[in-house]
Amino acid sequence: MLEIYEMPGHLVRRLNQAAVSVFMDETGKKGFDLTPVQYAALSAIEAKPGLDQATLASRIAYDRVTIGGVVDRLVQKELVRRETNPSDRRARNLFVTEKGTQALAEIRPIVKDVQSILLEGLDADERRQFISLLQKACEAVNDRSRAPLRVT
Repeated sequence: MLEIYEMPGHLVRRLNQAAVSVFMDETGKKGFDLTPVQYAALSAIEAKPGLDQATLASRIAYDRVTIGGVVDRLVQKELVRRETNPSDRRARNLFVTEKGTQALAEIRPIVKDVQSILLEGLDADERRQFISLLQKACEAVNDRSRAPLRVT
């Protein structure tokens, strides 16, 4: 057996691969064309209307350089709109469109099902414990990340 099979980094990468694959498969079956990162961004914008791209990146722990492409695709899909910030004409505030709100309402139950599929090998107590341990591990190394989570 390879030593990597017991390494957390390798296991987290494998679970992430499965998470993206299951997300794309399950949402695609229902006609949605959103990636997990686009879904996270759309959810974060809905939760805090008017936030800027830098704040969005920190709220979903995503790289500030590449968040622009994520937002561009959401704008192209007419799920998000940009508005010029009245106090800083260089900045753009982000808002979910009516189409984006409807998409979120329809996709949320699918995303919830995806989470169950990812953890189908665990019983309810194990799922709660696993989520708790993942949160604890993420918090412990957050500041070492290239894209730390910053909830403001």
